Amino acid sequence: MGFIDAIKSGFSNYVNFQGRARRSEYWFWVLFTIIASIALTFVDVAMMGAESFGLLSPLFSLAIILPSIAVAVRRLHDSGKSGWWILISLIPLVGAIVLIIFYVSDSAPGSNQYGPNPKGVDQAPLEG
Repeated sequence: MGFIDAIKSGFSNYVNFQGRARRSEYWFWVLFTIIASIALTFVDVAMMGAESFGLLSPLFSLAIILPSIAVAVRRLHDSGKSGWWILISLIPLVGAIVLIIFYVSDSAPGSNQYGPNPKGVDQAPLEG
């Protein structure tokens, strides 16, 4: 999945906590949110000054909370984990490390309880 497709998928699945999301979809979404947040922070500073409270960056952050959680849950589903694992992020440092490991893990081969493999591969890889 490409960068633009991942952004479209993030917004079109705004509150979809079902199914699976590939690594590329998740990481392109993360890249988009970081770049947009930085850009909007610069715009806020340019418009309002460094001492003033900006408006664009906080509004953007508020707008992407649900789609960001949804794509994270779908990414956990893709690696065969329950979406409730996202709550481990409440544990400082350890939770973030565990989630990053889950997010970089490859897709669970074949279909799982959350749906078919988004890569289109329905068989486990052959050993040999």
